[in-house]
Amino acid sequence: MSGDSGAPTNFIRQIIDDDLASGKHARIHTRFPPEPNGYLHIGHAKSIVLNFGIAQDYPGSCNLRFDDTNPAKEEEEFVEAIKDDVRWLGYDWDALRFASDYFEQLYEYALELIRSGKAFVCDLDAEQVREYRGTLTEPGRPSPYRDRSIEENLDLFQRMRAGDFPDGSRTLRAKIDMASPNINMRDPALYRIRHGLIHHQTGAEWCIYPMYDYTHPISDALEGITHSLCTLEFEDHRPLYDWVLDNITIACHPRQIEFSRLNLEYTVMSKRRLTQLVQEKHVSGWNDPRMPTIAGLRRRGYTPEAIRSFCEAVGVTKSEGTVEMGVLENSIRGHLDAVAPRRMVVLDPLKVTISNYPDDTSEALPAGNHPKDESMGTREVVFTREVYIDRADFREEANKKYKRLVLGGEVRLRNAYVVRCDEAIKDADGEIVELRCTYDPDTLGHNPEGRKVRGVIHWVSATHGQRAEVRLYDRLFSTANPGRGGQDFLDDINADSLRVLSECVVEPALTSATAGERFQFEREGYFVVDAVDSRAGAPVFNRIVSLRDSWGKIAED
Repeated sequence: MSGDSGAPTNFIRQIIDDDLASGKHARIHTRFPPEPNGYLHIGHAKSIVLNFGIAQDYPGSCNLRFDDTNPAKEEEEFVEAIKDDVRWLGYDWDALRFASDYFEQLYEYALELIRSGKAFVCDLDAEQVREYRGTLTEPGRPSPYRDRSIEENLDLFQRMRAGDFPDGSRTLRAKIDMASPNINMRDPALYRIRHGLIHHQTGAEWCIYPMYDYTHPISDALEGITHSLCTLEFEDHRPLYDWVLDNITIACHPRQIEFSRLNLEYTVMSKRRLTQLVQEKHVSGWNDPRMPTIAGLRRRGYTPEAIRSFCEAVGVTKSEGTVEMGVLENSIRGHLDAVAPRRMVVLDPLKVTISNYPDDTSEALPAGNHPKDESMGTREVVFTREVYIDRADFREEANKKYKRLVLGGEVRLRNAYVVRCDEAIKDADGEIVELRCTYDPDTLGHNPEGRKVRGVIHWVSATHGQRAEVRLYDRLFSTANPGRGGQDFLDDINADSLRVLSECVVEPALTSATAGERFQFEREGYFVVDAVDSRAGAPVFNRIVSLRDSWGKIAED
């Protein structure tokens, strides 16, 4: 049974519990097998948490294995990024493997299939293969090359490896059943010819490459994997997974189990679409904070704890569905609410002159770093005659529901005094450029007697505050299901997914914040110091998430 009694249960863990109880396995061995053809996204995080989490909880082992059988799309950059993502999420692998480690063994197993009459070399091109395969309602037709002799097949396959034939001219196919209702079993390809590719692990050694459905079960078996966990799109491939292992001489036979993949609103999970976003520069790169990649979420300011919590909350089931983006956003809100220190930042500065405050005076006022955690201590905020408030926190006229500063009304400046707005100064265009206020010196830490203050707003000293760039990130797409109805998913990109504010004013202490530090900007949201563009003394802040879900009431068309 699981070594962690508090571990989340699901149907996969129940299968594992039964296998351990029956003595089928003495120790559990899982693997996380990404293809290094792009960066990992939040959907992969679910698989990482599942596979590595099971290995931790039982306990057992988990391998990181790169299914690197298509060098045309794979790069070393992606290999290193995937390693970084797994480690950042809080996991480490018991063994690092590449499917390419097994290329020679895979080749030998292919020879074994040929010798047993279960694989043949086919000369049909890709279009002809599709024509012969049949449809969901009609059986396929055997290839005219299906009955080649074992000797001819061995000779042709060995010559394929030697490089004697051009790309696309021949494939090695399994000989199974062209009338099978499962199209995956209609003599699937096992090897194809690919010349001129430089593999990131094997260089130019090979010009034939095994197909995923052939490579994956053998790699699992060679590594002693007990439970091969994959998403539901591979359910129809399971008979082929089992057929490969049943028809070669190999001791281990892992059990493939499928679970529902993670689909998330307001984003896309397709590697093809994510690659398109990057290549066409709709985003700044794989780690753009609007991307659903783990690298993007990390730069956005998400924490490993929040992502793991989200994956556990989503759960592991057999039912496909789409998760609301709010579930992911609430996971980081919940974590940061407890751990993020509070700071005051003015995003759209409006100058306030407190006319009855001494011009040559400043006060260092104590301010708590966290309202719910006194152990996080206090800091000092400097109060001066001139301060900035956010332009949105002032109106010349407002009804009683408006709880901020109004001409002729009072508010409290957080951690400081109650001020009254006496005058709004405008420029020649009628734009308000400054407010003239007075303060009540008896209201530091005390409410005024006999007067009702509208509310509390944040502020920063105009003479001590520092300018900084703040990037307001939002959801990359404006609709929950981008590209629905067959339209171009790029048409659904949210034009307001990024706003850059370059004239913000922050507390002086924030200028020394380091990359990756997270804060709650009071009344504004949660922010992180950008790890790419920040410089010493000049941090750039990314909005992680707003304080509340502003999308909750948006109805789909």
